[in-house]
Amino acid sequence: MSTAGKKAVKTIGRAVAYSGGFAVTAGLVAAGVMYAQAEQAKRIIPLAEAPPPRPDGRYGQRYDGPALTMVVLGDSSAAGFGVFRPRETPTALIATGLARRLSRPVVAHSFAVVGATSAQLRPQVDAAIEVGAQLAVILIGANDVTHAGSRATAVRYLADAVRALRASGCQVVVGTCPDLGAVQPIRPPLRWLARHWSRQMAMAQTVAVVEAGGWTVSLGDLLGPRFASEPQRMFGSDRFHPSAEGYAIASAALLPTAIAAVHRGDARPAAQTTGKGVRSLPEAAAAAVRLPGTEVSGVSVGGRDRGPAGRWAQLRHRVWEVLRLPVEDPAARANGRHATSADHLAAGWSDGADPASSQLTPDRAVVSGDGVEGQST
Repeated sequence: MSTAGKKAVKTIGRAVAYSGGFAVTAGLVAAGVMYAQAEQAKRIIPLAEAPPPRPDGRYGQRYDGPALTMVVLGDSSAAGFGVFRPRETPTALIATGLARRLSRPVVAHSFAVVGATSAQLRPQVDAAIEVGAQLAVILIGANDVTHAGSRATAVRYLADAVRALRASGCQVVVGTCPDLGAVQPIRPPLRWLARHWSRQMAMAQTVAVVEAGGWTVSLGDLLGPRFASEPQRMFGSDRFHPSAEGYAIASAALLPTAIAAVHRGDARPAAQTTGKGVRSLPEAAAAAVRLPGTEVSGVSVGGRDRGPAGRWAQLRHRVWEVLRLPVEDPAARANGRHATSADHLAAGWSDGADPASSQLTPDRAVVSGDGVEGQST
C-alpha cells in the first residue's frame, strides 16, 4: 500500500477509536475492534511500486479544428496512482474519449496530487485557469474521509474550487467520493463505517458542486461488485487504489457527462416539468448516492432555478459499459513496432433518462485504452 493508503486506514481507525457517537460501553468495545482492524489492514497491504505516470499531451491529432483544453484535478484517483502507463490514467482515457466523440483534438493536463484533500485544490485550480482550461474533471474526497476532518469544511473548499473554475469560463465535472468500504483489507464493522462516511461526503459534495454551477457523477460503489468478485484484477498492486481496469470503469462513467458539459455549457436546455428525473437538489443527491454512475446537474422548472425545497436538479443515468478490444500502442508504433494493448472503453447513454427508468437506449461512444496520441511525455 502507498504511504497515503496506510495513513488512510490508520486515520480511520483513530477516528473510530475517539468517536463520540457510540454508547459508552458497547461503543468502546466496537471502537477497539475497528481500530484493530485498521491496524491489521495496514500490515497486510503492500507498498505501491511507483508514482503515477504523466499523461499530459495532445490527443486526437488526426482531427482538425480548435483543441479543447481539459484538466484533471484531485487526488491519487485522479492522478491514476497504481498504474504504470500514461494511457491507463483517467486523464488519458477521458481525453481520448472526448477527442473521438467530439472529433476534435484535446490538450490534456493532469494537476492532480497524490494524497490531496479538498483544502489543497486551490493550487491545482490556479494551474488549470492559467492554461485556459475549458473542461475540468475533479476526483476528490477520499482523503477528506480518511483524515477524519470536517465534512463541511472539505465541501466548502470543493465548492470554492468549482466557483473559481466556472468564473473563468471552465465547465466542471466532479466524480464524487468513492465508497471506501469497497477496499478489501478493510473488514466489517470498519467497512460499514467507511461506507457510511463516504456516502455522506458524496451527498454533501453533490449539493455543493451543483449549487456552484458544476455537474456531478456518483462513483460510490461503482466498482464494488467487480472489486468483490475479482479483487486481484480490479485493484492495483497496493490493494488500495484501482487497477488499470478499475480506472477504465470509472472513466467510462465520467465520460458521457464530460461530453455533455462540453456540448451544452451554459446553454444546456432547462427542464420544464418536475418529471423525468427532476427533483430538489437534496433529493437528487440522496438518489445519486444510491445509484452509482448517476449524473446530477442544475436545471430550471417553469423558468425558476429553485422550488419550495431549494435548487432544482436533473438526475440522469447515462448507460455505459466497458469493452475489451485490441488497440494499437502509440509508443510501440513510434518505435516502428506493431503492438496491441489495454482495453477500449465503450460508454453509451440515453440522454435525459431518469435513473429509475428501465427504458435506456445507449448511444455508443468509444474511448480507447491506447489513450495517448502524440503524447509529449
